[in-house]
Amino acid sequence: MAKTNPLTFIQQVRAEVSKVVWPTRREVMLTTVMVFIMAALTAVFFSLVDIIIRSGLQGILGMFG
Repeated sequence: MAKTNPLTFIQQVRAEVSKVVWPTRREVMLTTVMVFIMAALTAVFFSLVDIIIRSGLQGILGMFG
């Protein structure tokens, strides 16, 4: 790999950064809200699964105890 001088490197970095499409404020807010909603739904789902497994195990262990 050929080495580039620092000036060329900085020019290449600036060229690449100018290609980046930054999200709008609205897009950031929407995706943030969606992440919180999905996290809440996941928490509820795993809580329900935990309750079901716990009650099932308590029922099975109650038969033998």
